Amino acid sequence: MMIENKTLLDELTQQFAERLVSVQQALGEITVVIKAAEMIPVMTQLRDAEDLLFSQMSDLCGMDYSEYGDGEWQGKRFAVVYHLLSMKHNQRLRVRVFAEDDDFPVIASVAPLWPSANWYEREAFDLFGLIFTGHPDLRRILTDYGFVGNPFRKDFPLSGHVEMRYDPEQQRVVYQPVTVEPREVTPRIIREANYASK
Repeated sequence: MMIENKTLLDELTQQFAERLVSVQQALGEITVVIKAAEMIPVMTQLRDAEDLLFSQMSDLCGMDYSEYGDGEWQGKRFAVVYHLLSMKHNQRLRVRVFAEDDDFPVIASVAPLWPSANWYEREAFDLFGLIFTGHPDLRRILTDYGFVGNPFRKDFPLSGHVEMRYDPEQQRVVYQPVTVEPREVTPRIIREANYASK
């Protein structure tokens, strides 16, 4: 049985009225923003309530809004966006939760609710520096253990801080400051005189 977006919108407003920061419907999809303090109870109810049953979390990603909309963003800097699926009702829902502190972004882990969140949360931790309280194994997943910084933050330099190379004298991998000098690359065009005449 498929729920229409309007019915889902009404159900969300009815069940979570005071807990929702905003509800938006655009391009046939519904996005709700919930308060970080209310996150776990709301997510649990989204998963377990008979009228909702969002039993699958298909995706989770970190967001850095520091330069969103040409620098016009006025809200909190970091958020986590969850994509939920109700297989029983054939309905999708996007949930956004903003971290309260921009300097040390902390959000509760949903891995106990949806085990598929485990590696997604590790990725958001690694690339955005988001801390997930209650996560069973929060450590880097894509970058090296000695890596400094979070490469998906918008203030991370494009060329990074350090580079890695193999040193034959030491017979090991060494880290050193980046030696790449920024430059503008203009492609060189080579034309043969008789290229088109053949």
